[in-house]
Amino acid sequence: MQKALTFVITKLLGLYINALGYIAPKKATALAYKYFSEPRGGRLLKEELPAILTEAAAEMVTHGEFVFQMYTWKGNENTILLVHGWESNASRWENLIAHLKRSGSTVIALDAPAHGLSSGTEFTIPRYAEFIDILVRKYSPKSLVGHSIGGATILYYQSHYPNDIIEKMIVLGAPCDFNTVLTNYAGILSLNSNVFLMLKKHFLDHFRINTDNFCGDLFASKIKVKGLLAHDEDDTVVSIKEGRKIAKAWPEAEFIVTAGLGHSMHDEQLYSRIYSFLFDEK
Repeated sequence: MQKALTFVITKLLGLYINALGYIAPKKATALAYKYFSEPRGGRLLKEELPAILTEAAAEMVTHGEFVFQMYTWKGNENTILLVHGWESNASRWENLIAHLKRSGSTVIALDAPAHGLSSGTEFTIPRYAEFIDILVRKYSPKSLVGHSIGGATILYYQSHYPNDIIEKMIVLGAPCDFNTVLTNYAGILSLNSNVFLMLKKHFLDHFRINTDNFCGDLFASKIKVKGLLAHDEDDTVVSIKEGRKIAKAWPEAEFIVTAGLGHSMHDEQLYSRIYSFLFDEK
């Protein structure tokens, strides 16, 4: 019943935005962007943090008008930075953190813009990358691990903020083409081509993002560090075709295809493979 109600509300919203597009295009674009960029899940309450986050040293980092939350599980000088995806937060890494701590490494995770305890209501990849850059410059992690849109963000980050600090990257279930993400969103709301084009123009006008060229494979083609890229063939959120595009463009990355894990990709065998990649175990 709830699923059917959500479907009806979503379609009605799309119809409203479509109609608004002809009489008030700016309002229609703003509304379409609002529902695209504002996560409706992944928030946390400071008084009700998951146990894994209470075990870490927590710190709020100020960046301009924004504040973002980071967590540190202190270990040795080898540091690993974990970057979560859409409508999630730093606690999604609980199972992987248990593996990484066996190495004695320091593990850092952050909450994305408008996620977890971080400020804001709007998420963008460029803003997320700015947060990552602050932590990379301050803590010099040798490895980045990203899931879903977090994986897309670390690809964007390493291509736009090239540095000699990062030595290895792991990308899990990441989308490749931004236009595909937009198309999927437009399909959910049944937005017409008029609104779709206005939304694309909004990204160009406000963020200087040409969605036709905002692609994970283009970012990956500029990356020289070693990579481990994994995607599940049963992922219904991000098609494995997206992972294959990234893998084709990133010759320094090993591509692993899993089965039965879905989009979350929580799996002990995969985590063991990640551990081996990070610490050169055979």
